[in-house]
Amino acid sequence: MKTKGRSLGGVRWSLGLPTVCLLCFFFFVAGLFASMFLSHQELSPGLRPTPRLLESIVKEEMQFNPLSRGETGEDSLTQIPFQVLSWKPRALYFPGFAEPEHCESIIKIAKARLAPSSLALRKGETAESTKGTRTSSGTFMSASEDKTGTLDIIEGKIARATMIPRTHGEAFNILRYEIGQKYNSHYDAFHPSEYGPQKSQRIASFLLYLSDVEEGGETMFPFENGLNVDNYDFEKCIGLKVKPRKGDGLLFYSVFPNGTIDMTSLHGSCPVVTGQKWVATKWLRDQEQDE
Repeated sequence: MKTKGRSLGGVRWSLGLPTVCLLCFFFFVAGLFASMFLSHQELSPGLRPTPRLLESIVKEEMQFNPLSRGETGEDSLTQIPFQVLSWKPRALYFPGFAEPEHCESIIKIAKARLAPSSLALRKGETAESTKGTRTSSGTFMSASEDKTGTLDIIEGKIARATMIPRTHGEAFNILRYEIGQKYNSHYDAFHPSEYGPQKSQRIASFLLYLSDVEEGGETMFPFENGLNVDNYDFEKCIGLKVKPRKGDGLLFYSVFPNGTIDMTSLHGSCPVVTGQKWVATKWLRDQEQDE
């Protein structure tokens, strides 16, 4: 069977059906090969497509519309991944906030300075009456005391993540919890009726976990979303629990934007069952702190 002839440039062509099918197959294969070749050229070593077109457009737009900044701003964009854990209290989790070697460096420095952790006492309380509330060991260390520069790096990153200036932070409280050690539920903010007048208030806390914990040692918020408020035993480890993971960070706010204490910010450290828990805590205040 033959196809109908066509005239092209005065020459009449007549093609059989098998010839037409063969030509269609040839062009299909050629197109497929070209598509695969071009796609291969766009793949990076990890076999992930690179957004070259989008990247070039962004670069061109940046040339005509550069990011403006104030005198105290930064020249480049910073990416700090985080997850909102809770709105009551306001708690955020920062995976991979610090490098493993930074965590190890902090632990190494703190080990030689550890002493039994103390408490800020309420009116009428004594060290004896609060014995057992907080059983960890710890030390305070400012970024300027760390000659390795590690705490300076961490402090700067905390300031960017919280938008609270470094000058509003207390020295790092580096803590070690061994098996059985814990911290009963408490508030980081100081209520004037219990602690007397305060020059400044702790408004937020940033916990940098320096080690993994095999079992136990979670940071817990028993009043999360208003739960367990009635007849709560402060030694119980219940509510929202955050498992320590080396290099990860936890930020939570102790006060509302209007300055009143958030009662759902009650928190504690569950007893360590297996392993050790190391954490560096940075308390942030509403006023600048003395050096």
